[in-house]
Amino acid sequence: MTRAWKCLLAFIIGLVATSVGRADDGLTLSWENEVLTVKGDFPGGEIKVWYLEAFCRPGSTDRDWKETVIPHKTKLVEASADGRLIKLRSTLEDGVIVDHVLKAGRDEVDFNLQATNPTAKASEAHWAQPCVRVDKFTGVAPKKDTEEYLPYCFVFLHGKAERLPTQPWATTARYVPGQVYCPKHVDRNDVNPRPLSSLVPSNGLMGCFSKDGTRVLATAWEPYQELFIGVIACLHADFRLGGLAPNETKKIRGKLYITGADMKALEARYRADFPEHANLK
Repeated sequence: MTRAWKCLLAFIIGLVATSVGRADDGLTLSWENEVLTVKGDFPGGEIKVWYLEAFCRPGSTDRDWKETVIPHKTKLVEASADGRLIKLRSTLEDGVIVDHVLKAGRDEVDFNLQATNPTAKASEAHWAQPCVRVDKFTGVAPKKDTEEYLPYCFVFLHGKAERLPTQPWATTARYVPGQVYCPKHVDRNDVNPRPLSSLVPSNGLMGCFSKDGTRVLATAWEPYQELFIGVIACLHADFRLGGLAPNETKKIRGKLYITGADMKALEARYRADFPEHANLK
């Protein structure tokens, strides 16, 4: 074998090794125009998250959505070359600043947020919505108001995972379709204006199975406001702010898991990551 062929062979082997390494390395992140893209070796190949869809005022359950939303702008502060780290800053119309640090791991994305009110006036920023689009993961078309993906999705009720649509299934609200699950620690007047279930979730974890049933996507936040499903093949574990007094700072954290379909292992992992939820219903 000539030296040129040896060099070419070494180059090809290097490329293969690099691509295999990247596939095994885990998830990568990118963010542009309020959309977070999570890529990796899972069904669909990518997850789009509207990050963030909205910051919201309390009293939202039966009110026009435009009156609930606090306008905001988010900008990219930093993005690592390897796609593992993203830093963002959201500025709300009322002056609140939210700094986000997002880190990609082997099979999860870690969210750490700090919300600060530097103004002399109390903020009504009560909760916020990261909208996780699961159409590619579940193999359904991203149509508005679709319910085709519901059988792939789950919440925890009475201490165990239950597939949707749960029974009873609420159908009336200011906006339909969809389903909101309000935990006991949150005022039922302060959640998404979609059909509000009478069922109380056992914990703050919500997710779905991939179309082939081999993987699970799930998400959770601390503190959390509600679990919600609907609109455009999306799911929400919306995080809670609870308002911010002048000069007050609050910290919020979240997870997006993309794992194997072992629900017991996922639940154990969630409980280890969010021990505060053991005392919430």
